[in-house]
Amino acid sequence: MNFLAHLFLSCEQEELLVGNFLADFIKNRALETYPAGIQAGVRLHRKIDQYTDNHPMVTRGVHRLHPYHHKYAPVIVDVFYDYLLVKNWDRYTTEEFIPFTKRMYKILEEHKPLMPSKIQLRLSNMIAGDWLIGYGEFGGLAFTFDRMKFRLSKPEQLENVIENLQKYLVEFDEEFNAFFPDIIAYVRDECDC
Repeated sequence: MNFLAHLFLSCEQEELLVGNFLADFIKNRALETYPAGIQAGVRLHRKIDQYTDNHPMVTRGVHRLHPYHHKYAPVIVDVFYDYLLVKNWDRYTTEEFIPFTKRMYKILEEHKPLMPSKIQLRLSNMIAGDWLIGYGEFGGLAFTFDRMKFRLSKPEQLENVIENLQKYLVEFDEEFNAFFPDIIAYVRDECDC
């Protein structure tokens, strides 16, 4: 899953949340330089990724996209699940979405000095561009996938990604809503929250 879902699954613990946000950018050898709560967040992020990658509802969606997007199908599903989380927000929390995003940005901004400079810049861009809100719109997803193309060895494999997600929206939504309660329960068991 992408930034929004990882933040959502952080059990309202600030350091866990920050570690969950930073996990993809921290190498194992640098992990011990961070406070224990952030280390726990990095480990949680990796457990969430492993659980997600092996969940049958998620793999079903990945297989659906594989003929179109090949090795990038899992990444596309991860990003799209943030869109589906926004669309199904009221099923999973009573907190309003926009106040949640503002609170997340505030927490991340407060912990910015702990972040590598490259991530500090990414966070600034994320806040300025309000990426969390953008994940809930196809235009925001298109922006995300366009940014991703610059980092991929085969950017052409992201062609028509929005069209393919829209084509299978009903199936993805059903799979997401079968999967997301499972990941919530898994995280609660892992974090005792």
